Amino acid sequence: MKKIYNFSIILSFVGLWVTSIFSGNTEIILGFFLIFSFGILHGSNDLLLIHTFANIPSRLMFLKILGLYIAIILLAVMLFYFIPSMALILFVLFSAFHFGEQHWESKQLNISSTLSQFFYFFYGLLVLQILFVLNVDDVILTIASITTYSIPETLISTILNLNIIVLLVLSVVIYRKSENFRNSVALETFYLLIFCIIFKVSTLIWGFTIYFILWHSIPSLYDQIKFIYGDYTKQNCLNYFRNAFPYWLVSIIGIIVVYNIVKDERIVNAILFSFIAAITFPHALVMSNMFSKYKKRT
Repeated sequence: MKKIYNFSIILSFVGLWVTSIFSGNTEIILGFFLIFSFGILHGSNDLLLIHTFANIPSRLMFLKILGLYIAIILLAVMLFYFIPSMALILFVLFSAFHFGEQHWESKQLNISSTLSQFFYFFYGLLVLQILFVLNVDDVILTIASITTYSIPETLISTILNLNIIVLLVLSVVIYRKSENFRNSVALETFYLLIFCIIFKVSTLIWGFTIYFILWHSIPSLYDQIKFIYGDYTKQNCLNYFRNAFPYWLVSIIGIIVVYNIVKDERIVNAILFSFIAAITFPHALVMSNMFSKYKKRT
């Protein structure tokens, strides 16, 4: 995983170079393309993951699980339509835990499940809050376009400060309990510094794209391939991509159609986060189960 993160560092700064040569609209198009290709790709094989760790005995049971998975997505879409403020809050909460869990599970902290889950959540929330604070104007506009509410800038910064305090307390506790955590503190602090640079220099969409693709989706693909096929090899990567290709194709066609129909940047941003949220809810649950099964397997 360390090699993947080294690769992510290099490509992150390549991504920052992209911001100096392309216009804002081009960044949006490129960001959408990457999110709806690699980003969707890393969540495309949730059903295959479920089939792998649940050992589903019959086609009927698989269809029931498929129906439940689709129902969760439709429920998320309905929440965004009828109660967008609640849906947005749930999206941030689910995403925070999901991002933190993906980043830290491979570190093998060897602490209690409750403590680790709290830490995953507040770490992921910190990453999102850094993105929000450093792009606060775009965030306020995006939230307003989704919920019609205009939140004050001070609220975003206050929540960040509170989260930092909680995360520092959790870090001190874990530092005393986990040798692996102590060995990784310096490097993880360096990663957070990189995130700050990326989010400060980039727009909201492009900064999120760099993090979502390079620091979340690619490591997630690595973990999923190892879990499903037992090892990360070229052939197993091809097998994974072959299974995910139909979802990838539908996503690309969909985002092209949406962009050509709706070209207002604020509305497009709202659609982007609404769509990501709808698939994040079930995907976060599937990945959490995968990590749990992987621990038992190893």
